[in-house]
Amino acid sequence: MRFIEWQNGVWSHEPVSSVALADQLVAEAVEGSDYWQKTMYGFQHDNGHALLAPWEREEAMEVSFTLDGFTELYDQAGIMLWHSEDQWIKAGIELNDGVPHVGAVVTDGYSDWSLSPVPEWAGEEITLRASRMKDAVILRARTGNHPWRTIRVARFPYETGETGKTGSQAGPFLCAPTRAGFQVTFTRWAASAPDIDVHTDPPVR
Repeated sequence: MRFIEWQNGVWSHEPVSSVALADQLVAEAVEGSDYWQKTMYGFQHDNGHALLAPWEREEAMEVSFTLDGFTELYDQAGIMLWHSEDQWIKAGIELNDGVPHVGAVVTDGYSDWSLSPVPEWAGEEITLRASRMKDAVILRARTGNHPWRTIRVARFPYETGETGKTGSQAGPFLCAPTRAGFQVTFTRWAASAPDIDVHTDPPVR
């Protein structure tokens, strides 16, 4: 496993604040920040906060954070997989009707949304994991007290170009669509060996 330093990432949009404290990063989202493209709601938002570093096929990416600050509708954080402004995936925890939900938004010009309630995860540390396989990405989530759960297998087909690089990036993200003052404590950002199969859980480290 390779731990990624917070300072090695670049913010897509600067949050209100981001402070590295020991191994943690505490970030506060701008009120009204979000990522979404068109579908159902019609609107487009591209002002969320993603801390991005290069992400290539040979490594899986993991992001961990605590749920302590999630209190209002649509408070959200997790992992962002970025290829371009209209080709990206965000996966993580979003507060919906007072209950934490694990889910993903997959965007290729238009956004979709899948989610599942996880009230038993409230107050825990969450880890999101993304690992590429063929033309897809396997998205998983767990907590310290709950095992890996596969939450989505989504298309992410971007092939390497002449440079041998995909140009894709990944890292922690947070958004606060409805309020000011939302803070997230990220506890880990790491790369590791990719998944060997969708039916085989990766190690817990």
